[in-house]
Amino acid sequence: MDRTGRCAKATRCRHDCAEERRPLNTLPDYLAPGLRVLSVGLNPSLPSVAAGYYFANPRNRFWPALNGSRLLTQPVRPGRAAMDYLFTHYRFGFTDLVKRPTRGSAQLRAGDYRTGAQRLQTLIERDQPAYAWFHGKVAFKQFLRHTGQPADQVPWGWQPVSVAATRFFVTPNSSPANAVYSLPQLIEWYDVLADRLLLSDRL
Repeated sequence: MDRTGRCAKATRCRHDCAEERRPLNTLPDYLAPGLRVLSVGLNPSLPSVAAGYYFANPRNRFWPALNGSRLLTQPVRPGRAAMDYLFTHYRFGFTDLVKRPTRGSAQLRAGDYRTGAQRLQTLIERDQPAYAWFHGKVAFKQFLRHTGQPADQVPWGWQPVSVAATRFFVTPNSSPANAVYSLPQLIEWYDVLADRLLLSDRL
């Protein structure tokens, strides 16, 4: 079985216009039934697609925050090997709300969010991870809006809505474009998720 649990082929997109349909160069999903955590970003950055792993921009604070949190028992070196290790050892999956890579979120369209939200809901219903971890309120609000759920009030942390057995957790986006939240603040939020995982493992 590969890291997706199903297929090693890259995700493909369909253009809304009459352009020639081409394979979408994006990041592979790390999916399998019964994951402990499914990490959900907004969409892949161009540096991440070029490097072949999530949060690859050296200015992105995901990996420093992850390594500084209680989510891991020992730090990992960012890269494809780390992705495989997190998937197999910790049962952490990875995907994005929108699979189309862009230079920034301003380049995303309403159709991207609509298609991505419906796709993500299908994945969650199918694989039922214990927790879906959204990086940023934009990703979570767009998911709610395009799956027919209220999206006006979204706090940080645990959310009052769920899909099947999957609970939702939202932390500030670790992107360098979201520098208002410091690395220590990100680590604090990651530790909130770590504490819930530890509690769940004890039950």
